[in-house]
Amino acid sequence: MSPLSPIEPSRHARASEAEQRQPRTAPRLMLDPLLTLAVIGLGICSVVTLSSVTAGTIAGDPHYYSERQGIYLLIGALMMLVLARVDYARLRHYKVWLYGALILSIFAVLGAGHSAKGATRAISFPLFSFQASELGKVLLILALAALVVDRSRQLHEHRTTALVMLVTLVPAMFVIAQPDLGSGLVYITIALTLLFIAGVPWSHVAGLLGLGATAVVLVLVLAPAAGVQVLTSHQVERLTAFANPSSNPEGEGYQQLESKIAIGSGQRTGSGANSTQIKGEFVPEDSTDFIFAAVGERYGFVGAALVLSLYALLIWRTLRILTMSKDLFGALVAGGVVAMLMFQVFVNVGVAVDIMPVTGVTLPLISYGGSSVIATLLAVGLLQSIYVQARATEALKGRVLRS
Repeated sequence: MSPLSPIEPSRHARASEAEQRQPRTAPRLMLDPLLTLAVIGLGICSVVTLSSVTAGTIAGDPHYYSERQGIYLLIGALMMLVLARVDYARLRHYKVWLYGALILSIFAVLGAGHSAKGATRAISFPLFSFQASELGKVLLILALAALVVDRSRQLHEHRTTALVMLVTLVPAMFVIAQPDLGSGLVYITIALTLLFIAGVPWSHVAGLLGLGATAVVLVLVLAPAAGVQVLTSHQVERLTAFANPSSNPEGEGYQQLESKIAIGSGQRTGSGANSTQIKGEFVPEDSTDFIFAAVGERYGFVGAALVLSLYALLIWRTLRILTMSKDLFGALVAGGVVAMLMFQVFVNVGVAVDIMPVTGVTLPLISYGGSSVIATLLAVGLLQSIYVQARATEALKGRVLRS
């Protein structure tokens, strides 16, 4: 008798019937344990560092910043758990709405935002300030990932690459105009990473990098030589001061010189309560842009190594989730998140140790700020959703094969 006779169904038919009999229930929430550990560790490091750095900032309330940071972390963690239960694939269908929300939020800040230190980056509310450029990073990742998937059959065409970059440069230019150069560069980095992961031709990526290098030379060298000032002298000095900060130690090079002194004084185990650079307020923005200098002085090489190790764990797990993703959309979302995290960590730490120009990029989950913390945890929530869905898909396949 043939093994495929009507009396004895084929193995594939039995597997199909077994799959249909499986109850269609939502996947059990099983977060990536190492990713969760990295997030918890960085959150603890943030609260502990801010508690020591900002103790004397608000008279009569030494825990003002650390307590608020703890609240931001708690709210972000709850939002991460909620997002982890959502099938991220559904978000692909809302790409137009997500991109629209990104543009509207940036315009809202430009129109109704409050000015602080010469920049208009946030809208003030009674209990918090909303910085649209931070949430915009997550919205842009989702919108671009959906756009690339929709045009996955036209990736070899130049117009696909041009469309992705145009969709990115529109919000990036408005963010840079706030001015928030750091977030604008994060947007561009996300777009380039998604194009690379999607597999666009190398010639497209090389062309974009070439255009970027040409723009930098034009703005910083050729235009000033021709008498055209695209950037103000202050902006140019800020971007180039890192190359030789000692040439203007009381001006544009001041922040990075003091940051290096603070990190160096921490030595192996840190200065602890005897820290002088941070307590003496020699390092500006020691709770945000230069918080890594505070970690280095207060807790030394050991503390800095711990923070960097937690970031290494966070990025490694993100890359692992990228490879686990059940579809291209998930891989692109994870790729956008890892680009955002790696760029911000590299630039923030690079600025603190004087190998990068000052661009105002925060250290994810460490720097003080509700918008940054919540946006980062939303991105982690997307990673957890990709992980949960990948594990659920693997479990379903295993049940079908065993049936």
